[in-house]
Amino acid sequence: MTMPERDEPTGALVRPYAVTRGRTRPKVDIALEALVETTVRGRSTSGRGGGGSEHQYIAAMCDGGRVQSLAEIAARMQLPLGVARVIVADMASDGLVSVYEPTSLDDETDAVGTELLERVLSGLRRL
Repeated sequence: MTMPERDEPTGALVRPYAVTRGRTRPKVDIALEALVETTVRGRSTSGRGGGGSEHQYIAAMCDGGRVQSLAEIAARMQLPLGVARVIVADMASDGLVSVYEPTSLDDETDAVGTELLERVLSGLRRL
């Protein structure tokens, strides 16, 4: 699918409350920094006018190797983060996008990171 003529959405987007059908909580929780990528199904569905204009815009934005974070999607669409989260969660549950959650550090790496941060903090205090 080709990108819309404009890189940014216009004021013609439906009010956020209507877009999410009044829901304020997503079907699945998605982290702010989670990465979103359009799936094969999302590419084929968006080309046929599937979903609303928001779905099509997100599918186009996250297609062709252009993975975007949830925060970037919300900012580019000029939507509240909660609304973008609900839309992306709906798209993910429909198989239109893949969501890559940030991985947590394992205990060993976390201990090394904590030790490093403590040394930095100690050095800053000595200044």
